Amino acid sequence: MLRSMTGYGRSQKILNGRDISVEIRSVNHRYYEYTSRIPRTYSYIDEKLKAVLKTSVARGKVEISVTINNIEGKDSQIAVNKGVAEGYVTALRSISEELALKDDLTLSNLIRIPDVFNIQKTPDDEEQICADVSEVTAEALERFVAMRETEGIRLKKDILEKADFIIERVKMVEKQSPLTVEAYRNKLYKKLSEVLADKNIDEQRIITEAAIFSEKIAVDEETVRLRSHIAQLRDILESDEAVGRKLDFIVQEINREVNTIGSKAQDLNITKLVVDMKSEIEKIREQIQNVE
Repeated sequence: MLRSMTGYGRSQKILNGRDISVEIRSVNHRYYEYTSRIPRTYSYIDEKLKAVLKTSVARGKVEISVTINNIEGKDSQIAVNKGVAEGYVTALRSISEELALKDDLTLSNLIRIPDVFNIQKTPDDEEQICADVSEVTAEALERFVAMRETEGIRLKKDILEKADFIIERVKMVEKQSPLTVEAYRNKLYKKLSEVLADKNIDEQRIITEAAIFSEKIAVDEETVRLRSHIAQLRDILESDEAVGRKLDFIVQEINREVNTIGSKAQDLNITKLVVDMKSEIEKIREQIQNVE
């Protein structure tokens, strides 16, 4: 299926205490180019994501953005510094006895004392994080590819319409070309008649001159090749592979044949048809710049 190089896909999920968000976007590029925006602490997942995207993207400049937020408290462990707590209790009670103060020390008093509790970050489970990010990425990638395919359907329809337009003009060229040769033959005969006046006209000479000219301006071979190139264009558009480069080549060949017709025909009507065809070819060329 034809795909556009432009696409966007996003997914967000909460998995194993982490809020994970993945965005994938792409724009036109001659080759496959990968860039990423991933938190430095999770940089170890970058190569895996690059490999995953490579399986679904043949051409285009692709960027993936990943955000990972730990749900409050899920990535932390609270540790009690018993030595510090015991030291504070001993010191406070010693002062209480010496100053004859009431001993009303409670647990809530200890909570307010610095360094009694330590907050320690739980070590990352890299394997689990990779699995979770991969799951979210797979969903974002599915939406990304779907958008590219939807745009590809539109591009294909537009290119086929322009190909039909070119074929219609080819038919007109094929109809007009023999008339051009006949018109020249009549013009040549009239001119020779005027020059030679009452003298006998060598009919064979006129026939020979017309044959030489018709050989120079005949575009039969070009129209046959042009039809063949358009047929190849249609076949390429039906391919399930990445076809951007193939389309670029075949459009160059179509343009070459149309240029040759324009240079050989020497007929105003055909020249106008050539201008029409070249206009559509240029539009096709612009469209395939966005084809994967």
